[in-house]
Amino acid sequence: MNFYPIFLREMIIFKRRLFRIGYLFSTMITPLLYLVAFGLGLGRGINIDGVSYLAFVVPGICAMSSMTNSYTWIATSISVGRLHFKTFEEYQVSPVTAWDIMLGEILGGVVRGLFASSLILVAGAAFGAGFPVTPVFFLVWVLNCLIFACFGVVSGFWAKSHEDTAMFSNFFIMPMAFFCGTFFPIDKLPEFIKGFLYFLPLTHASKALRASFLGQKVELVSIAVMLAVFIASSYWGVITIRRSNR
Repeated sequence: MNFYPIFLREMIIFKRRLFRIGYLFSTMITPLLYLVAFGLGLGRGINIDGVSYLAFVVPGICAMSSMTNSYTWIATSISVGRLHFKTFEEYQVSPVTAWDIMLGEILGGVVRGLFASSLILVAGAAFGAGFPVTPVFFLVWVLNCLIFACFGVVSGFWAKSHEDTAMFSNFFIMPMAFFCGTFFPIDKLPEFIKGFLYFLPLTHASKALRASFLGQKVELVSIAVMLAVFIASSYWGVITIRRSNR
């Protein structure tokens, strides 16, 4: 349970910011704009594979929002705390392991990712997309948050400056947000691009969330790929933390 104080610290910070109007607005403004622009604007009257574009895009934006919020908060919090407030030095003199730090931080990222993306689901339901959240949907949703919280830990401990975290986001997180099946089926893309996208976790998260949201069969291979990425990224995060400790 040595991870719990680290998780509790993240939750205390989250609680202090939660009831600020500016925080709530900034958390959901970008995905909400995407939802309005694509789902209600460009997508009005358009059907994809027999379903409305609004119902198609809501789970994709949910996947994107859970990714960005799980990653961004953790990466920024760790890098700022480590580089400016010397938070990591406090961890070094306390009886916590790299796994404790990893678990405490990623659980904090999961809470933030679930909170932010749940607002998108509520907005989608208000616009008429429904709210068919099943146990499988929730499993994939949480797993997606876990994966990108792990990447946030890696980025936060790897970064030597704020520019480094921005570089990771610009070259890794942002392209996935647009090309991993969030706004359009990746089947429309050329084969060589489509083959590459199937190696990215958000592709499988978008695909699985959408299938569950629409009442379709969720492919086990998508869940298996996401589990494999989560295990690999968690070990990568622990190795990065241990190297930072040297």
